[in-house]
Amino acid sequence: MKKYKVCVYAIAKQEEKFVNRWVASMKEADEIYVLDTGSTDNTVKLLEENGVHVTQKEIKPWRFDVARNMSLDLVCDDADICVCTDLDEVFTPGWRKALEANWNEKTTRARYDYNWSFDEFQNPAVNFYIEKIHKRHGYVWTHPVHEVLTYTLGVENRITIDDITLNHYPDQNKSRSSYLPLLELSVKEKPEDDRNVHYLGREYMYYGKWNECIDTLIKHLKLKSATWLDERCASMRFIARAYQALNRYDEAEMWLNKAILEAPYLREPYVEMAILNYRQKDFKSVIKYINEALKIEKNPKSYINEPFCYDFTIYDLLSIAYFNENDINNALKYCNIAIEMKPNDERLLKNREIINEAKNKKAD
Repeated sequence: MKKYKVCVYAIAKQEEKFVNRWVASMKEADEIYVLDTGSTDNTVKLLEENGVHVTQKEIKPWRFDVARNMSLDLVCDDADICVCTDLDEVFTPGWRKALEANWNEKTTRARYDYNWSFDEFQNPAVNFYIEKIHKRHGYVWTHPVHEVLTYTLGVENRITIDDITLNHYPDQNKSRSSYLPLLELSVKEKPEDDRNVHYLGREYMYYGKWNECIDTLIKHLKLKSATWLDERCASMRFIARAYQALNRYDEAEMWLNKAILEAPYLREPYVEMAILNYRQKDFKSVIKYINEALKIEKNPKSYINEPFCYDFTIYDLLSIAYFNENDINNALKYCNIAIEMKPNDERLLKNREIINEAKNKKAD
């Protein structure tokens, strides 16, 4: 097996709580480089104590792509493989061995397993592939936020390494207030970039800017380059959420029907339709759409996936709907499944008591 020179690089600001854990995970690399963009805590001190090459530079105005490119520039010129991570991310041990076992002289980039979030039991909740391992030369980061690697030397040769897993443990208190203006800038710079337009519409949704959300996501759907069905379906679902927030339920239902037609192989549009029906107390439709969702055993590996489509939520909805339709046996069956997935939830346990009481009365 060929020995490659592997270097990790990252950007950091106010990350002292993550430094030791991160470095321990990245030490399988030959060198580690960090661009610190303005920490006032002990981030730089701790990194240097751990043998990391640290450079400090504030970037004004702030852009993630500029910061990423500056951090990549720190990497020694003779590196073979560059590994870009953030300080709130951790590789599972053995990643270096798996990387070298799969990389070859023609490889330009690798994709690998990424757990973006975990549930309360520390099971992966949102899982997909990312592609931030690449050869040293020919790559540049683009876009002010939600930045991506762009290859400048022709055709890429990508490989997939399922034996590498990166776990994300974010600081939930960290502000993402810069994202919205940076996304607006990103779309202004490249108005035909479907990915950024989708992200901007989603960000408007997060901020409760419902009309801006709807207008932007409709624009996304009209772009010729917006061809990824999963993402198109997500735009339709987010439009429906915005209409629900505006109490315009007919339009919400219309867009969820569009979402189902767009990507009938995904659970998400069926479950969101069931949630809309639940809010309108249409329990027959809740049962219909949740059962359609359950026919889909596994969604494609994608950041588009919604955790509530695979956790206790769908069984909870189904149990309540069956109870309201006076189907006590199915209500109990699906309540028990929900409790198996979330055993200490007081509401679910109380629901089971209520269902059992109704079952006993029916038996009498």
